[in-house]
Amino acid sequence: MYEQIAANKRRTVLLIAAAILLLGAVGYVIGLLYASGPVGLVGAVALAIVMSLVSYFSGDKIVLASTRARPVTPQEQPRLHNVVEGLSIAAGIPKPKVYVIPERALNAFATGRNPEHSSVAVTEGLLEAMNRVELEGVIGHELSHVVDRDILVGTVVATLIGAVVLISEFFMRSWWWGGGRSRRGSDSGGGGASAIIFAVGLVLLVLAPIIGQIVRLAVSRNREYLADAQGALLTRYPPGLASALRKIADNAGIPMRSANNATAHLWLNQPSRIEGEGMGSLEKLFSTHPPIADRIRRLEEM
Repeated sequence: MYEQIAANKRRTVLLIAAAILLLGAVGYVIGLLYASGPVGLVGAVALAIVMSLVSYFSGDKIVLASTRARPVTPQEQPRLHNVVEGLSIAAGIPKPKVYVIPERALNAFATGRNPEHSSVAVTEGLLEAMNRVELEGVIGHELSHVVDRDILVGTVVATLIGAVVLISEFFMRSWWWGGGRSRRGSDSGGGGASAIIFAVGLVLLVLAPIIGQIVRLAVSRNREYLADAQGALLTRYPPGLASALRKIADNAGIPMRSANNATAHLWLNQPSRIEGEGMGSLEKLFSTHPPIADRIRRLEEM
């Protein structure tokens, strides 16, 4: 288990580095194409910093509001509060705020920039379907996200990739509506070298959003495997989360009205938006979560 946790952490660090390099490459290429040198790189980094700060300080409130989550007291949900409090003590973190989401689907998520400002939200459907051991497995998974600062990691990666997409689209639109001209491309003194640089840069800018999305999804999937492993370590009972994931898989066709692409990576499992339909092959390729069967298999091997 510890080797798996260490391997997932190493892969996450490498993927974050890849996201930073991709953003830098896009900014630098735009700087070259517009003959502004490192200005493009500085602008790209500045945009990413601003977006990160906004997401970091207000992202949790936006997510909770978008899912229609409501805070619940220990009197309203004694079992849920008891499980959250017990596992928070075991994890050595303050007890997060507890929310319930009015959805029939079986799902949950954690949000907040650090353990001192964290929240755990579960759907009404999950509370009804899970016994105590399964609920502990789910909450252990979510608290692991809090302990590992996964919200911070997810915010950084999502913001970096978001900046890549915005910058790439802005350049492509301005280049298209500008008749395909850039300062570099219109410089007749550049000759063949300018043409090659422009072609390479154009290819990078076209592919950057796709590459960025792949990096973002890879980070999200690795963090889910890591949270599964650490959640099982926290509860000392991997079969609890495995059983919960089986129930979630059996009820995967229940749609979530509050689901959207921006928050899909936060949930315990990829939320469905279509009644009675599972994910198609293309949707699985771009899923923010690894297949449930793989997650269950890893838990059973612990």
